[in-house]
Amino acid sequence: MSHAGRVVIYGGRGALGSKCVAHFKAQNFWVGSIDLHENTEADLNILVEKDAEVENQESAILGSVSKALNGSKLDAIICVAGGWAGGNASKDLIKNSDLMWKQSVWSSLISSAMAAGHLKDGGLLALTGAKAALDPTPGMMGYGMAKAAVHHLVKSLAGDKSGMPPQSTVVAILPVTLDTPMNRKWMASADFTAWTPLEFVAQTFLEWTKNENRPENGSLCQLLTEKSVTKIVTS
Repeated sequence: MSHAGRVVIYGGRGALGSKCVAHFKAQNFWVGSIDLHENTEADLNILVEKDAEVENQESAILGSVSKALNGSKLDAIICVAGGWAGGNASKDLIKNSDLMWKQSVWSSLISSAMAAGHLKDGGLLALTGAKAALDPTPGMMGYGMAKAAVHHLVKSLAGDKSGMPPQSTVVAILPVTLDTPMNRKWMASADFTAWTPLEFVAQTFLEWTKNENRPENGSLCQLLTEKSVTKIVTS
């Protein structure tokens, strides 16, 4: 069976990741999922050992990807792994910063290493930052620090001699609030019309993978939603 292309979703069992897996599958893409848990819709599942060191995670994940691809290349690697935790200098700074680093930065770094070896020329690497991390985040220091590191990583990967494949594009989405079931549960009284729908994000990733409306290499793409209409502001 021929496929429209091949993509890997890092974080493919989360709310956004699951939506992306389903969206690409519906468009006849071969889809690999990397997560702590299996996504039964995906063609390939690579389970992350949560307590393993980052080098061991990288070795296991890249080995599994290489075996599955068997010399083929990926059209896109989309990293939507991550999480949120609060905390300031007097409360949970070290614990939550460590957690945020592992969830957001480790996954982004492994995705970048995967791109260097398995992304096709002209392919897409999309990471996940946060609009909040463009400014100080005193109430969620670890989260802001980790997301700011992802922003820096995107800019660095887009530079000369970064090790990325020729003509490839690396970008980050910078959401404000995504419309996920968990966000609705914990913020039930919020204005949902200001939240970005998961379908919009998945469709945007699909377009960028197909090199439609793709931002410039190194772009940080804010997802700004107002009255249920989302616009993308790049920098």
